[in-house]
Amino acid sequence: MRKLICLAALCFLGYSQVQAQSQYYIQKDTVSGGHLLKGIISRDVLAQDSTFTWWKENFVAYAKDNEHVQKFAANSKDVELVVFMGTWCSDSHYIIPRLFSFLDAAGFPSSRVTLIGTDRAKTTISHLTQAFGITNVPTIMVMQNGKEKGRVVEYGKTGVAEAELAAITALP
Repeated sequence: MRKLICLAALCFLGYSQVQAQSQYYIQKDTVSGGHLLKGIISRDVLAQDSTFTWWKENFVAYAKDNEHVQKFAANSKDVELVVFMGTWCSDSHYIIPRLFSFLDAAGFPSSRVTLIGTDRAKTTISHLTQAFGITNVPTIMVMQNGKEKGRVVEYGKTGVAEAELAAITALP
């Protein structure tokens, strides 16, 4: 049953990306007083929102490790990423811009990344967090042929998310 839910969610995500780059809404964040984005968003939305000053700071500050970049680039030809994040979450503020900097260095196209914003309760559109078993953000899922190959939750098990992504893509 869980596989069926995941397949349905992936179909929804694929359809959503064909229909539009971003399908989200802005919700007032009752904790910070700012706003948060909930739904399918794009990196451009994050980069262009002047209230998200954390995006540019962390995108530019990331020092890429060429070994991880090359390993990921060599093994990521047939994978897609499904990324859950919170625009309210300090871990997401740090990790997500750096993830995109890493992906750019590896030549991984943004069109193969589905970025999903959650609220503070870690809910989003169409119950996607429940379907994928998301309990923490950010969560970066590596998908291959419609199946999850592995995931990195927050900073990962080692604290080096890009090393873990490279290792996941190298798995058979």
